[in-house]
Amino acid sequence: MAMAALRREGKRFLLSPNPAIAVRSAVLSDELTAPLSTRSISTQVVRNRMKSVKNIQKITKAMKMVAASKLRAVQVRTENSRGLWQPFTALLGDTPSVDVKKNVIVTISSDKGLCGGINSTSVKVSKALYKLTAGPEKETQYVILGEKGKVQLIRDSKASIALTITEIQKNPLNYTQVSVLADDILKNVEFDALRIVYNKFHSVVSFIPTISTILSPEAVEKESEAGGKLGDLDLYEVEGGETKSEVLQNLAEFQFSCVLFNAVLENACSELGARMSAMDSSSRNAGDMLDRLTLTYNRTRQASITTELIEIISGASALTG
Repeated sequence: MAMAALRREGKRFLLSPNPAIAVRSAVLSDELTAPLSTRSISTQVVRNRMKSVKNIQKITKAMKMVAASKLRAVQVRTENSRGLWQPFTALLGDTPSVDVKKNVIVTISSDKGLCGGINSTSVKVSKALYKLTAGPEKETQYVILGEKGKVQLIRDSKASIALTITEIQKNPLNYTQVSVLADDILKNVEFDALRIVYNKFHSVVSFIPTISTILSPEAVEKESEAGGKLGDLDLYEVEGGETKSEVLQNLAEFQFSCVLFNAVLENACSELGARMSAMDSSSRNAGDMLDRLTLTYNRTRQASITTELIEIISGASALTG
């Protein structure tokens, strides 16, 4: 374009008393009237892309800091809650392989995304557990806690979902809130075994898919009569005039609320740790992308400047020669 402008202005250049002024005016008029070149457009596109990546990096860094600030408090509460369900495991044991007719799978997930694969892991374990416990004379249902688990399971298991509860982590969790949720679940489903699927917190970058089993009072009595660990219940004396079935009913309800409380906190802690890890990886990936875009932008800009200088010098040489 600069060469064409110089050719158009050739006659005026030769007649002008000051050729340098004529060349300068020709180049400036061409830059003002000509449309953007391909190189200038690509430079603008790269600049916009760099701006978008910088904004995304700021968001991911902020989300990592928020997750880190929440993690410590939730981790302390999670470690303290482990002492609630451990006495039940010592007394009643944990029998994940028990074979009963009515199974209820309580899948715990998060309400928000951007936390790695913890929700997909819980759903996969729940589906595998459903296949193991389902049968012609058996009934298996889902109780879903969390929006992300609901979205994934409702696609192909809508008929098997008995109850869904969301936004349980909107406010800081306490035992009172979780016990109310546990009462709602026990009132709306009939079960012989409740199987709680959640992610147990191990470290910021590691969580373990875990299944905890709570038996109904009737199933506990059957297992107690069959012997094994549950047969040790007969060694304890019951005070207060309550029957064994009433004691087992109270134990089952209290055990479910304690295990559910710990499971919800464990999953919340795993969610925050996974979000920290995911946002850290995203920030580093954004930084790498920004470096590549900066290199591309500088190369494109330098090539454009070099090409324009070559055209100006070549045009000036052709006119003076």
